Formats: sequence, structure tokens, C-alpha cells
Amino acid sequence: MSFQESPRPSDEEEAFYMQCRAAYLAVFRSSLTNIASKQQLCRVLQQAGRNPSHATLNKYWTTRTYKLNFDDFCEILKCEKKSEESELMRAFKKMDVNGDGYITHSELEKALTTRGEKMTTEEVNAIFSLADINKDGKLDYAEFCRLLVSTVEQCQTAALERLEADGKLKRQNFGSQSYSPPKSSVSSSSSGITAAQVEATHRTESDTALKKDSRSSSRPSSARSRRSSLSNSTTVTSSSTKASKIPEPPGLQEWHHSYMKGCFFLEDDGSISSLQYQLHVPETTSVYLTIQPLSLSHRTDKTPSWMTVDTVLFVMSAGESKEDSTLVCFTESKDKEKYVWKGELNAGTYNLLPFTSGCRLKKRSKKSLSNKPVELVYKTDTGELDLTRELREVLSDIFEVIDLDGNGLLSLEEYNFFELRTSGEKCDKDAWAVCKENFDMRKNQLTRQGFMELNLMEATEKDGDPADLWVTLEAMGYNRMLELVEACPFQIDVHCEGTQPSIQPISMDSGPKLLNQALQKSITARTGAKALRGHDNVFIYTYRGEHRISSLIANKTNQKVTVHVNNEQSRNCCSSRGMTVFAVEVPARTKMVCQHVLPIIEKQDWTYNCVETILPSI
Repeated sequence: MSFQESPRPSDEEEAFYMQCRAAYLAVFRSSLTNIASKQQLCRVLQQAGRNPSHATLNKYWTTRTYKLNFDDFCEILKCEKKSEESELMRAFKKMDVNGDGYITHSELEKALTTRGEKMTTEEVNAIFSLADINKDGKLDYAEFCRLLVSTVEQCQTAALERLEADGKLKRQNFGSQSYSPPKSSVSSSSSGITAAQVEATHRTESDTALKKDSRSSSRPSSARSRRSSLSNSTTVTSSSTKASKIPEPPGLQEWHHSYMKGCFFLEDDGSISSLQYQLHVPETTSVYLTIQPLSLSHRTDKTPSWMTVDTVLFVMSAGESKEDSTLVCFTESKDKEKYVWKGELNAGTYNLLPFTSGCRLKKRSKKSLSNKPVELVYKTDTGELDLTRELREVLSDIFEVIDLDGNGLLSLEEYNFFELRTSGEKCDKDAWAVCKENFDMRKNQLTRQGFMELNLMEATEKDGDPADLWVTLEAMGYNRMLELVEACPFQIDVHCEGTQPSIQPISMDSGPKLLNQALQKSITARTGAKALRGHDNVFIYTYRGEHRISSLIANKTNQKVTVHVNNEQSRNCCSSRGMTVFAVEVPARTKMVCQHVLPIIEKQDWTYNCVETILPSI
């Protein structure tokens, strides 16, 4: 059986990450420190040779952003290229009216205070006083550009030298890149005035927030720290998972059945959210419980990407508080896309908590979205606005997802789950009565046609401006090509042999804590704890399921610890962290899920080989 190894980073990539590290650590003490404000983001970008405009900063630091980590910073640097000397020169030449290589104070002031991202007169005076090297009232912009580039190169070189000289910083690793000196010199960049400011650019910038997992990482010096490391290795064969499938109970079609739909959504901070549910079982009975991704695609030539997303359903007793709730069972076995549990449940009420590891539902590169967005609205031959066929198909799919009970109609409760997701507001009964007067309804519930009419009305009220429609679509996980890439619809089925079960969607404030509690219990209850060598009070729990491996770190000390995790020797594996090498900071007396690991290619054997190591305090 062959395995796919992760490619080694190229020399160019090594140099890029080296520069990122140097810039980040010139501002922050540790890679585990998050960027906590727009001002800090500006400062660290400037340290990396960028000089972002307000629009650029607002692009990555929106009203919904509260932190960015080092990996976010690297992604921003990949998108925001440095202003080269030639680019700055072209911008200055556009202001050089007589072409003599000089710009007067008045020319510079006019350009920077009246166009583009406007500066104040005081700011222009400060810049000119620094840039007028000869103090003759003129700016030799060729010399000024050379000075800018030279200054930034010197700053970056100094930061690299500090990084290499400091033994503690040298142990830091970011993303999955290991420390190694760059093989080429630092590329030139600019500081001070950006070319965009000088040129008073007319480009418009997107307000899309940077969406990426909030993950930080670090790497120790190996020789000393191996004394406090722990190695876990497991090989899972494809044949073993086939042999352990749970068969459907005989006569399942005659069992009592109830089902409910839902959806996993990727949030801005990289977390995954979904509705939760309450199951009522009137009598003690045998139960066959499943959860699986829900196919919605109108296309038959291609399997939807979300159909490969792993799903789990945790069943917890419904206590009055989080402390009263206990984990009863969860779906461990798998049959194709379906995750299964079979057993007996006592009469009572249970919380059903859907979960996905994040290994297969994760943020995607924006490079593939360079094509022109799909049209949402068009004018008919009579001049009236209408929804395009592509949008109608997507809205029909969205209707399918939010029609939780699958009766072909949207109740006010179902519609409000949609409204809270897309607008953050609820529709009250009075507003619902207005909907009844204007849109197609049946039994006081919105039909699919009525849902289309409602969306068309919103587009018509905006004179065809699709902005609000895009807000709705993106909140539901669609990109500008109308592809569902940041969500995974699912369906829960409950079969009971002797009694009729009932399921209701619920929204609990304690929901995320309950899910975390269930997840942690599912790991610690199935495996023994292993202490890290030399650290009797820091333990690793590793759950080895048939289709997923999950690890948890328990820190029983009175101070926080940072655990370095290395998956480089794993084969045919993908981690929920999105990296092969990273670090987890665990507060004092706390348990924290470290990672989830799934096979990349399910039909092949896969080997999980992980080394956990305590990082020294810095």
C-alpha cells in the first residue's frame, strides 16, 4: 500500500516564512501571541515591509474580528505584496508634472490630501520634512524611493539577525514550517508612503473578512526536549474498518422513525456551529441512530464536496444544567457516508449534539474565486426584475436545508433559524402575518414558492442590487460561484423498535460547552492517560476510533503549559489543525482537545504517528 508524503517546502517558501517569523517576533514575544487590534496588525505588517492603507486594514480587521494569529498573518502577506521601487517610481512620475525628477511640496500635498485615501496637511508636512533630503523645497523621489527600500531592507535584515542570534526565538516554528536559515537574501520592499497612497489609486477593495482557523504553532529544539516527549503510533487498515460495520437491525422498515435536518457552518474564527436537538423516547427501547451528510446537488455528474465530511452525533442525558448532563453514547461506526450507533435507550429526554472534526470542512483558498461572480438577478423582456435560474436552484437547496422536519413547508420557527443565521434577527408573529398576506403560504407555513417570492421582493426593493442576497448566500456557506464550500447539510435519523421517538431543534446557550464536554468525555472514557515524560501532571489521552483519531491534553499543574505536536511521520492523514507541526497552549488545571485526525484517502491504510513535547517557557 502506498502512502502520500507531504511535500517539503521549497527554498522560496522557506525564505518567505523566515521573513514572516522575523517580522512577527520583532513585534511580539512569542508565536503564540495573537494580533489583538487593528493597530497591532498595522505595526506587524509594516515590520514585514508592507504599509497598509486604512482600506487594506479594514479588509482583514472587520467589526467581527477580535484576533488574528501568526498563520493569518502569513496568509495576509501572501495576498498583500510589497511595493517595489519601480512601482513607487511609476506612482511618483504621475505627479511629476514637468518630468524633471522632482516634486514640489504643493504637488505632493495636492495629491495626498485630495485623492484616494486622503491625508491631513500636517501628515504631508511631516512626510515632506523627512523626504526633502537636500532641504531645497523639492522632493528627489528617485533618491527617496531608494532610501525607503534600503531602510526596510536594513530593518528586515536586523530582525533576521536577531531571530538567528536568539536561541529561544530560534526554537519557534510557525505553521508547519521548520526553522532553517534562508538561502537567498531578503527581497526588497518599501515603507513609509505606499504606492497606492502616492498614486491615489482608484481601486476598490473588498470588505471580506479574513477567515481562517485561529491556530498558533511552535517548535522546540529537539535534543533536550525529547526527554519530555511522548510518541503515539497507530496504523489503521482499510480492511479492518470494513469488517466492523454495524448491520441494520432486521425489519428496520417496521420500526418507528423520526428524522431532522440541520447544517454545519464554518464561522469567521474557523469554528464550526450547528443547531442542536432534543430527543424524547417515551419508553425504554432498542434504538438505531444515524447521522450523515445530506445531498442537495442538482448536478448528477459530480459528488458534492461536503458529502465526504465526517459527522458524529453525541447523545447526552438532558439534565437541568451542564453538570447534570452525562454522555450516553455516540455514533462510532460508519457505513458509507452514514455514521451509526445501535443499542438501547431508557425512557427519557436526551440532547443530540451534532459534531464534525473540521478535517474536511475547512477554509478554502480564495485563488479559485478569481472568476466573475455568478449573476443573481436579471431583467426580463418586459423590464421586470427576476431571479436567475442559478440562484433559484441555490435558494431551493437552502429551503431544503432549513425545512428541518422535511414537510415541504417552513414554519415560523424554521424560518427564524434561517433569519438568525443570515441577519441576526428574528421575525415576530406580526411580521409573519404580513408575509402571509404577500407570499405563498399553506397552513400558516411558507411554501418553496413563497420563499422564492420573498427573496425576489428583497432584490426588487434594492433595484436589483444583489448585495443583500450575497450576504444571505455567504452566511449559508456559498461562495461567489454559488458553490457550497463553507457548510455541510446533514440528516439525523432515529429508529425505535417499540415506541415513537420525537425530535425538536433547540438553541441552547450552553450548547457549545455541552458539545465540548461530550467530546472530551468520548476521548477520556475510551483510553487511558499517558503522562509526558518528566511531567507527571500533564497527560495525553488518545481516542482511536475506526474512522477518526482524537487526542486530548490534560494539564493538572497550576500553570499553563505549551505542548508541541509533531505529525510529520504520519501517513495518509489530515489533521483538524491543518498543519503537521503546531503547538497547543493549555491553561492551568484544564483539559483541551488537541487535534482530530482522519485518513486522506479512506480506501487506503493510514498511519497516525504523533510526538507530543512540552515546550520550555519563554
